[in-house]
Amino acid sequence: MNNTPKTQASGKRKIIGITGTLGAGKGTIVDYLVQQKGFSHYSVRSFLVEEISRRGLTVNRDSMTSVANELRASHSPSYITDQLYLQAAENQQSCIIESIRTPGEIASLRNRQGFLLLAVDADQHLRYERITSRKSETDAVDFATFQSNEAREMHSTDPNHQNLAACIREADFVLQNNGNMNDLHAQIEEILQQIQ
Repeated sequence: MNNTPKTQASGKRKIIGITGTLGAGKGTIVDYLVQQKGFSHYSVRSFLVEEISRRGLTVNRDSMTSVANELRASHSPSYITDQLYLQAAENQQSCIIESIRTPGEIASLRNRQGFLLLAVDADQHLRYERITSRKSETDAVDFATFQSNEAREMHSTDPNHQNLAACIREADFVLQNNGNMNDLHAQIEEILQQIQ
């Protein structure tokens, strides 16, 4: 685990952004923070699914990427997470904004007091096993497609497109999730102790 914060999340209220590779454990981190620490959860995925459904489109990885890129191009690279932050600001408890995928989203959130970015990664084969076992409509792909999707989302020079590699580099803490849930929970607890 990388443990040199780039920002200080001081004070009581924390805004934790989560980024990471597909199937690495973002949802597991969210579940732990919501259930064990009382955080509120704001999801880029849920925001996009709602928008895709409103448009009458099929929800899949391609439509999620396309609609997200379109919204960012039409408004700003941080549009989606800015909308989620506005929702989160209405309640005063600590919150998680899940699935940050562009450096523009990070730059905007870094201007918010109490923001901290976590990234999570794991071995690619282990991540593929995880996504196939969760049986989500966006994850019903073979390993070659999984690798192709990941390659597409890892790097981009367009500020409106996903750039997970840059987001992971920007993280205050990077968790490695190659073990069991207890190992991941221990890493989360260590981070929470450091940012008290």
